[in-house]
Amino acid sequence: MYKFNKIRLMLSIILLTSILIVAGCSESNTEESKNDTDGNNQITVDSKMGEVTLPSDAERIIAPYHEDTLLALGVTPVAKWAIGNQVQNYLEEDLKDAPKIEWNMPVEQVLKHQPDLIILEHGIDSYEGSYEDYKKIAPTFVMKEETTNSWRKQLEVFGEILNKEDKATEVLNQYNDKVKEAKDQLSQTVGDETVAVIWATGNQFFLFEKNRHSAEVLYSELGITPPELVKNLGDAQTKWNPISLEKLSELKADHVFLLAAEGEQGITTLKNSAVWQSTPAAENGNVYILNDQSNWTNRGLIASQETIKDVMEYLGE
Repeated sequence: MYKFNKIRLMLSIILLTSILIVAGCSESNTEESKNDTDGNNQITVDSKMGEVTLPSDAERIIAPYHEDTLLALGVTPVAKWAIGNQVQNYLEEDLKDAPKIEWNMPVEQVLKHQPDLIILEHGIDSYEGSYEDYKKIAPTFVMKEETTNSWRKQLEVFGEILNKEDKATEVLNQYNDKVKEAKDQLSQTVGDETVAVIWATGNQFFLFEKNRHSAEVLYSELGITPPELVKNLGDAQTKWNPISLEKLSELKADHVFLLAAEGEQGITTLKNSAVWQSTPAAENGNVYILNDQSNWTNRGLIASQETIKDVMEYLGE
């Protein structure tokens, strides 16, 4: 009798163990399936339009005017921002083979490129189509205003959407190291000397405020001192008004970066102006003409790196 009970007990233990193992395997398989569905192929994120679910493995991406951030993360967009034939020249080495898409995102052009993810700025009224139009073509993410306006925030958000958070952290750390190195060198070569940036287009001149486009790199990150005229401009506004040649006579900058395409009328105007030639930078031969203004008139990690490169070429030694 004792022997029989012992055998029955052993069989019960074996049966119970088998049940637990099967149950454990079933639970594991259920969790694995859940991860495959929710974790690997889709991500739910907050946007200007509320919570949206996007593919985390998108390959055909359109993010007009924010290709800088995509490229920084190692992603080539399926089409690039353009106004007619005008493109972001500083990105052309990587985007020369990418077809153009007009800046206001005509729906038929978007449809032609067959994107599987569309990323738009917060000001969606500037696009030809509506949010609903683009959603019918592909999952669409609309950035909040703070994401549109901050390339650092953009890098973080794009990294999250595209499952490239580690890459975003890596490239940002590398950039911060470059900023520190450049800032330390400029503190020795430039010191307290003032620097201004002017964009000449046609025969009009636009003086960069402290936070206009990549001038923010110059003043906020590299620690360059702006001249009084730039300080008095205050923060950049949506509408950017040209500055008169007479007003430029008040620019007491030690150095000036002049952004002007080759053969631009504004270059000749300044050369022939006694008012301009009497300013400190012009008198001392410290006006540096840059024929490609595209990185200076944008914000992004790559644009900022190119701006630092320009600054170091003329002021770093």
